[in-house]
Amino acid sequence: MRAFKFPWKPLYWLLCALILMFLLVPIAAIIPLSFSSGSFLTYPLPGLSLRWYHEVLGGGKWLTALGNSLYVGVFATVISVILGTLAALGLMRLKAWWSDLLKLVMLSPMIVPVILIAVACYFFLAPLSLTSSYSGLIIAHTVIAVPFVVVPVLTALEMLDPNLARAAAACGATPRVAFLRVTLPGIMPAMASGALFAFAASFDDVVIALLIAGPDQRTLPREMFSGLRDSMTPALTAVATIMIIFSTTLFLLMQMLQRRARKATRAK
Repeated sequence: MRAFKFPWKPLYWLLCALILMFLLVPIAAIIPLSFSSGSFLTYPLPGLSLRWYHEVLGGGKWLTALGNSLYVGVFATVISVILGTLAALGLMRLKAWWSDLLKLVMLSPMIVPVILIAVACYFFLAPLSLTSSYSGLIIAHTVIAVPFVVVPVLTALEMLDPNLARAAAACGATPRVAFLRVTLPGIMPAMASGALFAFAASFDDVVIALLIAGPDQRTLPREMFSGLRDSMTPALTAVATIMIIFSTTLFLLMQMLQRRARKATRAK
């Protein structure tokens, strides 16, 4: 079967440009509003000012919420990387008929609506008195973050040559040494990529934070949600701009790690 070829190349590039504009223009429209000198979200801008960035980064509720998001995100990422890597190793070695079912269960947080996960986490954590606490929020965010680690690590394990571990064992290496010196370096880029995805999933969550977090655990997305309900000021667009820059940086890091992983695979 012949591959489909676009009939006219300029039309192809025009279509790509229109799609990119459709995706990027709504995001780009937010950024100028963050530099507005006025107190309302209006175009044209009454003037340019950094007052809203000073309000967000100068302390107060926004900086506290950012600190909470980073604190929860880092701990949830570390735990999810450990659990996700162990789960991927177990799934790789499991040859039972129900291994596919177990894999589906582990990846279900990526498929199930997040509101259902939030409600389930609430009813699980409430009897343990873990709601309105950092521990409960970290546990809930770990639930949604683990699948983002399992997927790339499992893929890396499937691409890893099993003869390398056998060769290490033939040279007298114990299973522990073979894992640390052969398997772990091979899946390290995938673990790093999964960690970035896990952190992004935790950092962007608002639904779980609304149900699990208390007044002292207000994350940045939850603070933005409250701002949308109470008073919409350009401070929200300043926070959104910071999150856009942060998410773009994470995306570029993911791309860099994936390129390094591909190069390492080709080299082997």
